[in-house]
Amino acid sequence: MKSQGIQTLLEAEKEASKIVEKARAYRTQRLKDAQSEAEKDIAALKQKNDAAIAEFQKKFEGSQSKEQGTLDKKTQQQLEDIKRAFDAKTDELVAKLLDRVASVDPQPHRNLSKPSKA
Repeated sequence: MKSQGIQTLLEAEKEASKIVEKARAYRTQRLKDAQSEAEKDIAALKQKNDAAIAEFQKKFEGSQSKEQGTLDKKTQQQLEDIKRAFDAKTDELVAKLLDRVASVDPQPHRNLSKPSKA
């Protein structure tokens, strides 16, 4: 009778061990599945964000090059205006410089005091 009770306990222990092992395997598999699902979600989100960024860049890249072209034209026009002004005033500037250099009017410095007679 005792051996039959011991045998029953051993069988129950084996059965419990199998159940615990199945539960562990199930939990491990669920963790792997959850991780795999999370990786898929992350990849999908990343792909969606990359597509949105690419669309945004494409949308504003064209306007940026258009603005760059407009700025280049304005800059070129301003450079041409400066060059024309320089060419128009060069002769006048040279004449003024030569006039100032050629006409020297020596005067004592305003801080120079006359020597006192003592």
